Amino acid sequence: MLTMRGVHAGYGRSRVLHGVDVDVPGDGVAAVLGHNGAGKSTLLRVAAGLLRPSAGRVELDGTDITRLAPHERVACGIAYVPQGQQCFPHLTAAENLRLVADGRRDGTAATADVLDLFPALRPLLRRRAGLLSGGQRQQLAIARALITRPRLLMLDEPTEGIQPSVVTEIQDRIVALIAQTGFSVLLVEQHLGFALRVADRYHVLQSGRVTSAGDGGSTAERTVREALAV
Repeated sequence: MLTMRGVHAGYGRSRVLHGVDVDVPGDGVAAVLGHNGAGKSTLLRVAAGLLRPSAGRVELDGTDITRLAPHERVACGIAYVPQGQQCFPHLTAAENLRLVADGRRDGTAATADVLDLFPALRPLLRRRAGLLSGGQRQQLAIARALITRPRLLMLDEPTEGIQPSVVTEIQDRIVALIAQTGFSVLLVEQHLGFALRVADRYHVLQSGRVTSAGDGGSTAERTVREALAV
């Protein structure tokens, strides 16, 4: 599905990624793990086309997309949900969804589908997004991305900033989403147990370099914790 090879990237003179290689399997989940400041979000911004690498390649199904703009990558089937339960707070939940749906031929059907995946959003559609809880805003952000019917969904810290009692609910929804849709997922997450439980492949990122990679699953948790020195 998605491959990143020898990617170097940063901001101005500050280099963040140093020759990073990442593989996201088709119809599978790849997790990128690491401490704050390791370069995880920068990696997703490169994959989404929001940041152009200074060197290296990004390929989707073997096609070089390194120079494609973000909207061109969306057209190729990539959807990106950044950190922070991002939404338009002064718009209702329904209006947030409509911003994406109105630009698509199948927008109405796609909206109905995502509301089936996130039924808790239905009674909240008339509520302003800024008045939703963190967990509800995160579901809204993911639902909005899914209206594009992506082949690859990229999630940046989907449980960050959500109260502990709701984290399990968000994790369960993501697990169900992966099982129901069958597309590929690139997941950045600090909850190792959850990330490795859903991941087919993991990559540990430290100081902008991949220091460990392998197959996911609960048996990988000890290896990852040792790599991160947690």
